[in-house]
Amino acid sequence: MIHDEIAEFARALTPGTAVAGLDYGDKTIGVAVSDTLRQVATPLETIRRKKFTQDAAKLGEILAARGISGLVLGLPRNMDGSEGPRCQSTRAFARNLDRALGQMPDQTPGQTTGVATGVEITFWDERLSTVAAQRALLEADASRARRAEVIDHVAAAYILQGALDRMRML
Repeated sequence: MIHDEIAEFARALTPGTAVAGLDYGDKTIGVAVSDTLRQVATPLETIRRKKFTQDAAKLGEILAARGISGLVLGLPRNMDGSEGPRCQSTRAFARNLDRALGQMPDQTPGQTTGVATGVEITFWDERLSTVAAQRALLEADASRARRAEVIDHVAAAYILQGALDRMRML
């Protein structure tokens, strides 16, 4: 289910489960995950986008393997707070992903646990998350090639950490 309010999203989450953050882009999807206490966001991987069904299947595998009950998608608002075409694209992706995950089996064959259905989805303002991620990577003295390789999932971690921090304040 898709929630517009972070408080509503937080109440809907299954206790003791992790949450994932997504930095959805035209060519890639950065993925970060939290711990089960929802304290710390950790960059996980960058998915090179192909077809939606392949992207959704890959995300479903990650969710099931890590027992994730919620997704926080970065919402790329304009600097004035308005929503443009990129926000519309992100919201459409969320609707399609919600439908796709609802049609996937609960468990991957051979696993005894997994959460692929019933995943809660919300949005988090991602303005300047990529800038913050780039700054952190520059401070860590990462090479240009390394920055290009990890920027999306580091940005996803910034998005997720912002949402986690807000949920802790509720």
